[in-house]
Amino acid sequence: MGAQEGLIENLTYDELRPGQRAQMMRTLSKDDINAFALVSGDVNPAHVDAEYAEGTRFKGVIAHGMWAGALISSLLGTEFPGPGTIYLEQSLRFHRPVRVGDTLTVGVTVAEKDDATRNVTLDCIVLNQHGDQVVTGRALVRAPTQKIVRPRAAMPTMHLFDPEARLEAWVQTLSGHPPVRCVVVHPCDEGSLHGALDARAHGLIEPVFVGPALRIRTLAEQMQVSLDGIEIVDVPHSHAAAVAAAALAARGEAQMLMKGSLHTDELIKAVLDENSLRTGRRMSHVYRFEVPAYPKPLLVTDAAINIAPSLAEKADIVRNAVELAHALGMHQPRVALLSAVETVTPRLASTLDAAALCKMADRGQIAGALLDGPLAFDNAISVEAARIKHIESPVAGNADILVVPDLEAGNMLAKQLEYLAGAASCGVVLGARVPIALTSRADAAISRMASAALAGVVARAIAAGKAR
Repeated sequence: MGAQEGLIENLTYDELRPGQRAQMMRTLSKDDINAFALVSGDVNPAHVDAEYAEGTRFKGVIAHGMWAGALISSLLGTEFPGPGTIYLEQSLRFHRPVRVGDTLTVGVTVAEKDDATRNVTLDCIVLNQHGDQVVTGRALVRAPTQKIVRPRAAMPTMHLFDPEARLEAWVQTLSGHPPVRCVVVHPCDEGSLHGALDARAHGLIEPVFVGPALRIRTLAEQMQVSLDGIEIVDVPHSHAAAVAAAALAARGEAQMLMKGSLHTDELIKAVLDENSLRTGRRMSHVYRFEVPAYPKPLLVTDAAINIAPSLAEKADIVRNAVELAHALGMHQPRVALLSAVETVTPRLASTLDAAALCKMADRGQIAGALLDGPLAFDNAISVEAARIKHIESPVAGNADILVVPDLEAGNMLAKQLEYLAGAASCGVVLGARVPIALTSRADAAISRMASAALAGVVARAIAAGKAR
């Protein structure tokens, strides 16, 4: 069209000639379908429900028909004739469905001009990558009379992201593994019972319930769920459930534990009191987050167990997280040691610890990962922030693991990611002979199930000798 880079330019009525043509190309993505559904409100399951769409005559999800019509409108409004064009009429005939991955060529051709009204009739055609007609029609527009050249508007980036869907998709990748025998400790509220049953239904765990049997069965009846085939170890209360669960794991009768409706401290104490479950390494908690604005899963540690860890304890926290990353398939995870600043200063003990941990990694005392720190949060996850501050590091802006200075910082960071950034999470406690799927009363069902999946990954790694 002759427009310079970054500019949008029209064609006036006088510049248009019969037979003159313009075209554009666009490949359909799943995000295009979701965006169109959100903007239009058209959530017809043929477009947004894969299970339903498989049962239709199209045998899969298809784009909204008017998505192709919107591409015609885009070509008319931005290029041919472009700014100043007034849309008057549009007829469309739909010939074929459009599927994710299809590349459409949208063409418009001047058919007629009316000098009295400045109206222009254009033939419209949309072809797929095979050259088949998808849409045909005719548009009637009033063409502009004045030349317009404007800077192309800078539009915000649309992030269409469902963290829970991405978390569920990750869980689905684990479905081919045999279920892990798991002791579910005191599943006496709806959330914990549902989470365990969902994990069982997805083939993630073979559960053993430990808690007051009558209370568990009564709850199941109220929830109208079946406990058929599930072993229940009857104990009177949560403390007894924690002790019995730890004993079962110590005897090798389970490969992982899953927290139900009891306090975390109660369960962790029972595990620590069972000497045969100790490894000599500090126990710590790791969150796995799916964050909308971050391109890959993010591990955060420790936000649940260690209140003010010492340098030696932080070293174990890092080692635990690195082993989890390895179990998840990260060969050389990038570990960012967080503080408020990125420079080492005696006034902030966390910066000294970060520097010491990096030196420990240099000396092989912490292996299997790239460590850098101290790093402020922005430098750890933003390449641009690291560039502005002239930080050259393989970790900065690309972290896989964030190690927080203390529990307060970790807890606040984790909750901010979830409640402000819209992240979805799951979590596991490491450092004992068996992993512990740690859940919260506020967790969604998918987070509880994903925590079981995460602990299962660790349990299989331990069984294979790839983790402590």
